[in-house]
Amino acid sequence: MEDKTIATPFQKKPFKPNPGFVRRNNGNNQIQNNKGKDEENRINEEIISAKVRLVGENIENPGIYTIADAIKLARQMNLDLIEISPSAQPPVCRIEDYQKFLYQRKKREKEQKSKATKIVIKEVRFGPNTDEHDYQFKLKHAKSFLEEGAKVKAYVFFKGRSILFTQQGEILLLRFANDLEEYGKIEQMPKLEGKRMTIFVNPKQKKKN
Repeated sequence: MEDKTIATPFQKKPFKPNPGFVRRNNGNNQIQNNKGKDEENRINEEIISAKVRLVGENIENPGIYTIADAIKLARQMNLDLIEISPSAQPPVCRIEDYQKFLYQRKKREKEQKSKATKIVIKEVRFGPNTDEHDYQFKLKHAKSFLEEGAKVKAYVFFKGRSILFTQQGEILLLRFANDLEEYGKIEQMPKLEGKRMTIFVNPKQKKKN
């Protein structure tokens, strides 16, 4: 029996660029490997808007350009067209070197992270029968910790039969918190957990001049 199957022309699928590559406008239309590119910023031919607003000190005439003209200008400057505000109408773009753009952004993020408040906890350990000299020595250190902005965790460790002296340990911690009143604020009253009775003291916020 004769096969009457009609051959159909091969239909090409839409081209989907490999996410590991991005076209760089470096004057010779080379494809440059850029794996790990941050997807928040489209660049060059990835930008889908028909028009964009160009901003930046290196733009002689800031304003609205067609995407073709904006890419052409970036190519002439041997730089990249970077979409920095995709939700604007039209999207806002800058012309910069993309790798430098990523470096500067990571640098800013690192600086912001380093400026973020970090909670440092310093521990001060007592025994239920801590003598006065040792107490004053540890109190001095605790004051220094709080002045530096650290949080103080003070605890009494009950070893062996000393667990019978929990009341003595509680009195010691309450005295400790009272002596630190000018430097910090108690977060919780003495709490016994296992062989430890603990309190936390938060540093007082410094008043702004």
